[in-house]
Amino acid sequence: KDVEFIRSVYFNKLEDTRFSSSVGKFVGFTEYGVRNAADWNNDPSKLSNMKAQKEAYCLHNIQNDYTAAL
Repeated sequence: KDVEFIRSVYFNKLEDTRFSSSVGKFVGFTEYGVRNAADWNNDPSKLSNMKAQKEAYCLHNIQNDYTAAL
């Protein structure tokens, strides 16, 4: 259960915003990213969609990826 879903948004090679399933919300790293993170965190449908990605993508594919790596 050490799986974490991370989605990062980059602009000009700088990480602007990140969603981490362990934190459960968006975090901004630039002035623009902080504003975007605040907007996205206030949207319940966007947050619930991102939280569901861990189950929909990561946990669904973990066994395939683990088997392929071995």
